[in-house]
Amino acid sequence: MELDWNQKNVLVIGAGISGFAAAKLARRFGASVTLSDAKTEEELTKLGDDFAKLRGLGIALAFGPQQESLLEGVDTVIVSPAVPVRIPLIQAAYKKGIRVMSEVELAYDIAESPICAVTGTNGKTTTTTLLGLLLETHYDKVGVGGNIGVPLSEEALRIGRGGCIAAEISSYQMEATEHFHPHVAAVLNVTPDHIVRHGSMEVYQAMKERLFREETEDDYLVLNYDDEKTRGMKARTVAQVCYFSRREELEEGVFVRGDVKNGLIVIRWQGQEYELCHTDELGIKGPHNVENALAAIAVAFFAGCEPTLMVPVLKSFRGVEHRIEYVTTIDGVPYYNDSKATNTDSAIKALETFDGHIILLAGGDDKMTDLTDFMKLVCERVDALVLIGRAAARFYGAAVDNGFPENQIYAAGYSMRKAVEIAHALAKEPAVVLLSPACASFDMYHDMAERGRDFKHLVHELEQQK
Repeated sequence: MELDWNQKNVLVIGAGISGFAAAKLARRFGASVTLSDAKTEEELTKLGDDFAKLRGLGIALAFGPQQESLLEGVDTVIVSPAVPVRIPLIQAAYKKGIRVMSEVELAYDIAESPICAVTGTNGKTTTTTLLGLLLETHYDKVGVGGNIGVPLSEEALRIGRGGCIAAEISSYQMEATEHFHPHVAAVLNVTPDHIVRHGSMEVYQAMKERLFREETEDDYLVLNYDDEKTRGMKARTVAQVCYFSRREELEEGVFVRGDVKNGLIVIRWQGQEYELCHTDELGIKGPHNVENALAAIAVAFFAGCEPTLMVPVLKSFRGVEHRIEYVTTIDGVPYYNDSKATNTDSAIKALETFDGHIILLAGGDDKMTDLTDFMKLVCERVDALVLIGRAAARFYGAAVDNGFPENQIYAAGYSMRKAVEIAHALAKEPAVVLLSPACASFDMYHDMAERGRDFKHLVHELEQQK
């Protein structure tokens, strides 16, 4: 879609990373831009935002209560992912016939290189990061952006022509997206998450499926065969579907031949078969990471990457920050940062990575999802449960209801420092200390990354005291 924003009026709603990027790009394209956020400037400044550069570019700023008058003369509204489209200002824009778009859609509009997009409840960041490295085996210019912390529009502009872009896409980013069209799309899994934001599991899944809605028969859709919800998505696309599976040897797709612990990764497509490496040679560990690797391999393959050149990358890639990230070992006890586990399904995968004797730090901003399966695994593998944040009381009740001993549950309030100190006092070999909250972070932190960094800082403080 050709952009002609010269002398147009653009309203950007939401002063997050994506909102900053969209405002600057719209201004660069010649638009008159206003950036609005429901928070006050003082509140946003406390979170670390700096608006001096935006003012220097001539971008108007409007903070606090968002009146419908903000829409006067506006041609386009760009919505940050953190802002739900149900808010009155955006609904008023729809009623007035004003184009409402996401920063992700802006990225697609300006992209001159193909986009490979990854979504799913869990595994997005690991898969997208690995995909970016795999794409580098074929392309001189590779961008990695989206929900991964780098605005996708900035990456699209930076790469220009002749490259390829790996995009991590969340359900939030798809709410205000209509025409996003990746050449290769992947849906890793769909489990209950963000129900408070979307209202129902059905709407949440529909947001995920928007990722491939615009694809044609010339495009590719990579789906997890082992996940019932994603497997069924084949019926709702015209794109060429490639399944991946760690459990089944597929007639066509990317799969593990043999046991998932040491089996051979194989691409089988259109009568050709390519053998890559064994699963125990992957640099990332755990069954869930086998799935992430299979998905990244499939997307890279359809983006033009040579299978044999992928193998060194698969063996050397060690994962991403905040996802079962090893921090250090104190008195024989390893500490792991899994702050990226913002839902129970992700936390379950972390618990499954270890054999047991886990000192688990959990809790935070409660997503109100069912805790039964999570707590059953807690009962099997966790020696002590340290609870933090707003979700602590509900987590306590669910743990006890599922049979976890009350005397092995510890309350740390809203203090990560206290949680780490409790875990350290309890941890003796062969224990593992694991931060895997199964919750969002917004009751205590700006985001899950800040939570993870705080945990690591506190652990290293303990280490220095030895």
